[in-house]
Amino acid sequence: MIKNILLIGIGGFVGSVARYFLSRLNLNIAFFAIPIGTLSVNVLGSFIIGLLMGISDKSTILTADLRLLLMVGLCGGFTTFSSFTSENLMLMHNGQFLSVFLYTALSILFGFLAVYLGFITSNLL
Repeated sequence: MIKNILLIGIGGFVGSVARYFLSRLNLNIAFFAIPIGTLSVNVLGSFIIGLLMGISDKSTILTADLRLLLMVGLCGGFTTFSSFTSENLMLMHNGQFLSVFLYTALSILFGFLAVYLGFITSNLL
């Protein structure tokens, strides 16, 4: 049990730090007031978890320990649903309802597309 907690914690640490650096794009890129950094993190995280799911389906290379480290820890620490929802709330408070709609639609569309592409990409490995 301690080993599992450590694996998840290490993965979560790496994922959270990576999310911090990538989400800083929010400070540099503006598109309809959509938080581009958070959107990028969620799409990339969806791709990564789709890729890992596909690899897990087709191979035993990802042991249970690696799945905990990468899928639960890394991807869990990296993706940002709580950031996504709080940023949408801030956009709503600012009356930017078109941005809320666009951000939500793009997040769902690109998230599903990325997880699918990640899964399909695993066929190429």
